[in-house]
Amino acid sequence: MNRRGARILVVDDEESFLEALRVGLQREGFQIDVARDGPQALAQFKKETPDLVLLDVMLPGISGIDVCREIRSESGVPIIMVTAKSEEIDAVVGLEVGADDYVSKPYRLRELVARIRALLRRAAINGTSPVPGSDSDEPVLQVGGLHLDSERHEVIVDGAQVKLPLKEFQILALLMRNPGRVVTRDTFIDRVWGYDYVGDTKTLDVHIKRLRAKIEPNPNRPERIVTVRGVGYKLTA
Repeated sequence: MNRRGARILVVDDEESFLEALRVGLQREGFQIDVARDGPQALAQFKKETPDLVLLDVMLPGISGIDVCREIRSESGVPIIMVTAKSEEIDAVVGLEVGADDYVSKPYRLRELVARIRALLRRAAINGTSPVPGSDSDEPVLQVGGLHLDSERHEVIVDGAQVKLPLKEFQILALLMRNPGRVVTRDTFIDRVWGYDYVGDTKTLDVHIKRLRAKIEPNPNRPERIVTVRGVGYKLTA
């Protein structure tokens, strides 16, 4: 697909903002669909199957958080949450329910377009793209009670299968390919989000938190994914 012609679903109820954004994104070559409330966003998503969703947090009918949660339950399409500065905590909640990134109003169109293109280049909407940096001759990894099969997109934790969204799967794979070694924050960003990612690095911390909730016996006292303060994370056996 030519990503310059990618289809974006823009969900926002501020008409003046919406129209300016629509014009700006169309000038960049994107195809734009618009929804003005939560129910319409879900209906448009199912009808148009967009390549990316730009989703405002505050929406009539159904909140942007709930829309994100609903979309993520059935699709890995990239989602960028849009918030006002005062709603940054809502953006973090959005990341926790599956959004890939967030921006705060007001923002520069150039920055938004850069984030959109970075996500689109690395999108794997069907969840079948290989893990960045993976070894083709080593599709199956085993570290302690963790088993990961990159070809099947399958993770087993202490004998039980666990479903992971693509980003969490990629993070875990990177850690499992480097057991006992510190993986820096920059390495995570480069290998999972891409070297030209311009988003907030808090995104990594949120994904690590969600991953720990699924693989740690006690996520509040992580034993598998250990934080190395000021540097990154490492996986212990």
